[in-house]
Amino acid sequence: MERTRRSLSITMERTRRSISGFRILVRPNFRSTIFQRLFWGAFLAAVGIVLVFLGGGALRTASAALVGLLILGIISISLGLAFTLSRPVDQRIERMRVFAEGLLEASDESGASLLSYLGVDQLTALDRSLLRMAGQTRVLVERAKLEAARREAILASMAEGVLAVDEHLRVTFCNQALARLAGTRMTSSGMPLASSGMPLMELVRDTLLQDTLSGVVRSGQPAKLTLQIPAGSGRSFELHAAPLVSGGKPGDKPGAIAILHDITDLERLENVRKDFVANVSHEFRTPLAAIAGYSETLLDGAIDDQANNRKFLEIIRSNAIRLNSIAADLLTLSELQTREAVHNTEHVPLAEAIDSALSTITAEAALRGVKVERGPIDNLIVLGSRYRLEQALVNLLANAVKFNRADGKVRVETQRNGTSVGILVSDTGVGIPSRDLPRIFERFYRVDKARSRQVGGTGLGLSIVKHIVERMNGGVSATSQLGKGSVFTITLPLA
Repeated sequence: MERTRRSLSITMERTRRSISGFRILVRPNFRSTIFQRLFWGAFLAAVGIVLVFLGGGALRTASAALVGLLILGIISISLGLAFTLSRPVDQRIERMRVFAEGLLEASDESGASLLSYLGVDQLTALDRSLLRMAGQTRVLVERAKLEAARREAILASMAEGVLAVDEHLRVTFCNQALARLAGTRMTSSGMPLASSGMPLMELVRDTLLQDTLSGVVRSGQPAKLTLQIPAGSGRSFELHAAPLVSGGKPGDKPGAIAILHDITDLERLENVRKDFVANVSHEFRTPLAAIAGYSETLLDGAIDDQANNRKFLEIIRSNAIRLNSIAADLLTLSELQTREAVHNTEHVPLAEAIDSALSTITAEAALRGVKVERGPIDNLIVLGSRYRLEQALVNLLANAVKFNRADGKVRVETQRNGTSVGILVSDTGVGIPSRDLPRIFERFYRVDKARSRQVGGTGLGLSIVKHIVERMNGGVSATSQLGKGSVFTITLPLA
């Protein structure tokens, strides 16, 4: 309803102005400054001419009727002359005023800007209209500058690379992310040095990108593909390209806009997921195959074989225990990787947690003939879960024992470093090749797969250690010499 009333008001005002403009054509506008000045100028000029040619004596001897007619004639001539000369000017001024008011109404739909010009001469009305138009134009320009600055700030802060080209594949826009990707130098203000009009191949030397944008410009259809830019250090990008029309004029040829989204991390995570599924399937397949095979052997009559039936059952039991261990470790990893998991944060005495882990591993170490040494341990406090910290220490100590040689040694000690403490677990075992060190904390990664399965390893122990320590805002690292042993270091912040 309000919008209808506003439109009706605007229509009525425009009608009134049209009528006013028509009146100018049929009668003089006595309020017009131009008309008044022309009239008085013509009147005074006519009076002056009469006085010069007739003289003052002739006027004094003339009758009153003749003087009246003379004055009436002078007024009529002045009115006609003023009307004839002012009408074209008034018409042009009125058209300029109506045009200015039309521009104002286009940007002011409220109708509040409509003024009544009754009783105001046309030059004053035009002056007011132009002043209002200038003020409103200034507001529009400032608003456009603000919007342009806002868009530039958004595009500059985007992590995705944004690139725009014209129909000749010349660069018309390039944000900072794409400039860094292309290796383009930046200005002191942080903007790319890529100037407008630079050929695309000079900015990004990639033929696939150029061919894709060229196809978008020709066909006017969007395109999507995955590519690797040579200057991007082997990272993968998902390219979204679409046509871009720079103007609305007929015949304007479209350019193209491209957005490059870095999907390297997504691809890496997808590969990790695929590897994880493949590894889990493989880890479950081996014990399940052993259980199924020996069960069928027993069912086929070997259960009555007193020499081997117990051995077969022990194999089935050991593989069932292995399956249970894998499942338990997977559940532990799942819990540690869940961000919403409850943090059981408490003050953990470091010496007590280490002693508890040592007592857990002592029996297995004695069984394998490995000596466990307790080095100097500071009585310090860390924040975290005592249960999880003991679990991480047991995993490290168990690996040090399992992958050690006969009569080998395992040593655990602490070293304080300012506001953090390091827990060092060292062994005299077989060691780890340098090429395998960067991957030993990955799930299911084994340096010696045959020996790992022989000693009952699941391939998840070190991955669990890493996630436990990271949940306690710490870190874990390893150094090793092949044939001499390894040192694993857990670093935790002090409480």
